[in-house]
Amino acid sequence: MTTPEPTPEPSHEPSPGSTPEQPSAEQPSPDRVFRSVLGIASGVFLLALAALFAGDVMLRGEGRSPWLALAGLVLAVPLIVAFTIRPAVYANDDRLKIRNPFRSITLPWATVADFRAGYSSEVFTQDGEKYQLWAVPVSLRQRKKAARAAARAAQGDARGRTPATSGARGSSSSSGAAFADQTLADLRELLASRAAAPGSRGVARVRWAYEIVGPAVAGLLLLVVLAATG
Repeated sequence: MTTPEPTPEPSHEPSPGSTPEQPSAEQPSPDRVFRSVLGIASGVFLLALAALFAGDVMLRGEGRSPWLALAGLVLAVPLIVAFTIRPAVYANDDRLKIRNPFRSITLPWATVADFRAGYSSEVFTQDGEKYQLWAVPVSLRQRKKAARAAARAAQGDARGRTPATSGARGSSSSSGAAFADQTLADLRELLASRAAAPGSRGVARVRWAYEIVGPAVAGLLLLVVLAATG
C-alpha cells in the first residue's frame, strides 16, 4: 500500500518578473458645496435680459449700434457670471476651496484660523490673511431681527422669566437665523474635526479667474476702441 505524497502548499512568494500589487490611492472625500440659490437665479435672469436687449440691438440696430451692443454684451456677461453664478464654497475633509468673482482660494484646513459673519462672510487664516466668502451672503435684515429677539430674550431672563415663558417671544431668533450663520457653523465644525488631520496640511493657494477677467477686459477694450474711433 502506497502512501500519497503530500500536496505542496501554494507559495505566496512573487514569481520572478512579477510586480507586487500596490494599494490603491485613497480617493478624496466628496465636496460639500455652499452656494446662494438667490444669486444663481438673479444671474440667470440678468443674463437672459442682457441677451434679449443686446440681441435686439444687434439684429435691428444701424451703424455702430450692433458693434456697441456686442461689446457691451462681451463685457457684461462675464461680470454677471462672476458676481452671481460663479461664487461657491467647496469643503471636504482636506481643504476649503473658495470661488469668488475673480479669484479661487484653496485653503488646507490646517491653514484656517476662524470664520466670521459681519457685514460679509469671511475666513481668516493662521497667517492673518482674510478672504471673503461671496457665496455665503449675509442678510443684515435677518441679523438685526435675530439681534432684537436675542435682546428681548435677555431682558426677559433679567426679569426672572423662565425659558418656557421667554421662549415664545425669542423663538423668532432661531427661525430667523441667517443662512450665513448656519453655513459658517457647518464650516467651523469641519475645521474643528479636520484641522489636525495629516491630509489637511499644506499651503494656501490663490489663482486669478482668467476665464472671467479675460473676456471682461476684451469687452472693455472693444468699447474703448469703438468710443475712440467714433
